[in-house]
Amino acid sequence: MNATAVKVKDCFKEKFNKEPHLYYSPGRINLIGEHVDYNDGFVMPAAIDKGIYFAIALNNTEQVNFYSIDFNESISLSLSEVKKMDTWKNYVLGVLYEFQQLNIPLKGFDCLFGGDIPIGAGISSSAALEGGIAFGLNELCGFGLNKKEIALLCQRAEHNFPDVKCGIMDQYANMLGEKNSFILLDCMNITHETIRVNIDGYEIVLINSKVHHSLASSEYNKRRKECEEGLNILKNHSNVQSFRDVKNPEIIIGFENKMSTEVFKRCQYVVEEIDRTKKAAKLLKENNIEAFGKLMFQTHEGLKNLYQVSCKELDFLVDCAADNKDVVGSRLMGGGFGGCTINIVKEKGVSQFLSETLTAYKKQFNIDAEVYEVNVIDGTGKIQ
Repeated sequence: MNATAVKVKDCFKEKFNKEPHLYYSPGRINLIGEHVDYNDGFVMPAAIDKGIYFAIALNNTEQVNFYSIDFNESISLSLSEVKKMDTWKNYVLGVLYEFQQLNIPLKGFDCLFGGDIPIGAGISSSAALEGGIAFGLNELCGFGLNKKEIALLCQRAEHNFPDVKCGIMDQYANMLGEKNSFILLDCMNITHETIRVNIDGYEIVLINSKVHHSLASSEYNKRRKECEEGLNILKNHSNVQSFRDVKNPEIIIGFENKMSTEVFKRCQYVVEEIDRTKKAAKLLKENNIEAFGKLMFQTHEGLKNLYQVSCKELDFLVDCAADNKDVVGSRLMGGGFGGCTINIVKEKGVSQFLSETLTAYKKQFNIDAEVYEVNVIDGTGKIQ
């Protein structure tokens, strides 16, 4: 048990004077397939060893008590009073609300949590928060939901309380991630293929830009609407029912005069990224990391120029990566407008790459970027 888990357990015992059950809920990375999980595409996420630790115990009342170590905030309310609030509270209360919508009889409980996952870095702290609560309650109350059902419940929770219309990727990776493997997730059929990965000689490195532009959440929902508008145009003028039906990315060019410039760019990116992710999966199975990395750079260009969710800080970090011979792939990861870049770097060059990049970034923006070297682990589960 690591130091964070011990701290969470000890703080719980001190606050609630009882022994808790312990759970770990991970953040996630996504190698490729960005902004296509809500467009019926394919994505390639994995659970990582940055996440949130939970201590939970039933309390034999109708009362629910939450305490966040990292925010030093608490909420207490009756199960009959679950409603929207704000900040992190909406994510945990949204989970309770979704259980209630299934007519599942929740029991009162105490919960304390804390972690080492950076907030706003694009590695899905929200899904980690939702997943840990949902998994723990499912087990302690004997609800009998499987991990896929829990992931879908957590997605609904994020839609309905924080009002973020996310795709299924984050919650699915959080629940069903496997050690040393990536998930090729089919976001239309909600099924996945496990790809065992051998990246000996390479490291996955995240660089947190430490910026989070305020338009991120509003622009995320705007992109969804633009994609929906574009798909409706495709449906009205072709046999296309989903972006998945556009088998050749060049086909989309024929619809340019039927869409606004912005909507056309979004559709072009989505179709290209779905195609790119299928190619990337084949390369990963062949262990062709170098060719895979080139597709990551292509994804960043699409996110920058077509989907327009990048920013000058992220572009700078990716440019630094492109100029380094030991980096085989780099792109922004997550919703965009800040957060992290994900980089695949030859082990022998990691130290120099990070030193040069962080120095240049500091000089350019006067910001101290943060670095996370991550390992791929299993999804949410109980700590024995």
